[in-house]
Amino acid sequence: MSDSQRDRARKQAHERGLYPAPLNEGRSRNMQANRRTGTKPEVALRSALHRLGYRYRKDLRIDLEGLRVRPDIVFTARKIAIFVDGCFWHVCPQHGRPPTTNEWYWTPKLRRNMERDRAADAALQAAGWQVIRLWEHEPLPAAVEAVVAAYRYQSEHTSDFSGTD
Repeated sequence: MSDSQRDRARKQAHERGLYPAPLNEGRSRNMQANRRTGTKPEVALRSALHRLGYRYRKDLRIDLEGLRVRPDIVFTARKIAIFVDGCFWHVCPQHGRPPTTNEWYWTPKLRRNMERDRAADAALQAAGWQVIRLWEHEPLPAAVEAVVAAYRYQSEHTSDFSGTD
């Protein structure tokens, strides 16, 4: 899709009220720069785990009954799914705050994010996966410790250990 087509589609969506027009060009660039994967906290955690010798899959799509889930880090053999959640997008109880502009759009969107997170957790757990959710503001050593503890726990409780993932 060309830039002109994208701009035209965006303008039409704004006119239909599907989502709000950006307050200014700077805000628009800022929001477009948000990533679905490869965020700084996620990359820092992956790097730390890799330095410790852990091997994993990143952004692996897991198809469950009627639901597709994309954890940030996945240990497939151990069935461990790790999510590094952003405070704004997933409504962190410590740092999340209600939107102050365009509440009509953001409040339901953030609520849907939370509902999707809970549904993904439940579906993964029902399929035998261990789910770890970490907030982006968690100190890296604490995040690494949580993942290593889950990995070791799975190692102790896995009957057919086949090595690293």
